[in-house]
Amino acid sequence: MAVTLVHTGGGNIAVSATSLRGDDATEALADFLMMNPGGRATASMPGLVAVVVRRGIDVMWMAQPPIEVSSSDSGEWTLAVHGVDEADVTAFSPDQAQELLAQLQAQYGRT
Repeated sequence: MAVTLVHTGGGNIAVSATSLRGDDATEALADFLMMNPGGRATASMPGLVAVVVRRGIDVMWMAQPPIEVSSSDSGEWTLAVHGVDEADVTAFSPDQAQELLAQLQAQYGRT
């Protein structure tokens, strides 16, 4: 599953969760980016903070992911994920999501 975190201004973060397929976090992100028009749009959102991919599906996690987001004085975002094994969670930065999307589109074309 993936949780997108988008800064909507005023220190507010919008959270959206979706189910994905993939053998690992990168494949799951690729599924999100290529199979979901909203995923492609999310990758290029100016307020995107991160896409957090978690192995497995947890309805409670989808409803209220235990992700804490904070911003430093320099505007850099920091994420903390609680209550889950670190090996089961991967956070992708906006640059990483955009880079993967560009690679996928170059290889498979725009869909």
